[in-house]
Amino acid sequence: MEDEQDLAEVVAINLERAGYQPHLAQDGRSGLESARTLLPDLILLDVMLPGLSGTEVAQRLRVDPGTSHIPIIMLTAKSAEADEIAGLSAGADDYITKPFSRAVLLARIESIFRRIAPDGSRTTTLEAGPILVRLDTHRVTVRDEEIKLTLTEFRLLTTLIEGSGSVLSRKELMHKAIGPGVRVTPRTIDVHVTALRRKLGEAGRMIETERGVGYRITHAASAPADP
Repeated sequence: MEDEQDLAEVVAINLERAGYQPHLAQDGRSGLESARTLLPDLILLDVMLPGLSGTEVAQRLRVDPGTSHIPIIMLTAKSAEADEIAGLSAGADDYITKPFSRAVLLARIESIFRRIAPDGSRTTTLEAGPILVRLDTHRVTVRDEEIKLTLTEFRLLTTLIEGSGSVLSRKELMHKAIGPGVRVTPRTIDVHVTALRRKLGEAGRMIETERGVGYRITHAASAPADP
């Protein structure tokens, strides 16, 4: 659902080239009805839609038993953290700010589909030691205490946990957690990991540095190496 015709058509073309079958809706009400009728595998939802905002559409989809399971990626020009939180609180699985590249969009879509089992069920939680990540509500708790993370920190943590103890290079982390085509330096990842460790407290020691390579998360809390 995208109200900018040109952008919607470009996104649709890129999705078709990637093997998907997109269906376009240019206002909130028609998009909501299309979602209920077509039951798509995933919904790309612009925040600023005429008639019914993207946030309202997401909220209605989430309370409808027929559509509550459908993953939602919100697209918006708003990049403030408060706007991201509002979108995620409305039920979005991910949040992409404009302008975005084709590679970033496809990476986000593929990341969500990796969490969907063949029977259509979705992985809703990830665990590593005392860390519990709730993917459906974007909440992270450590020993039942909620930890507030930025969207990038949340993506980094989920990517590390999904790595099941494997060492992920800084390039892999940038690709999976931030997105291909986004210009960030390896040092940017180090800064985010440092912030993530600090917020996780003692559990932050589970994020280990493999010098010259990248990071991994273990189930044992050991003293973290410097980035």
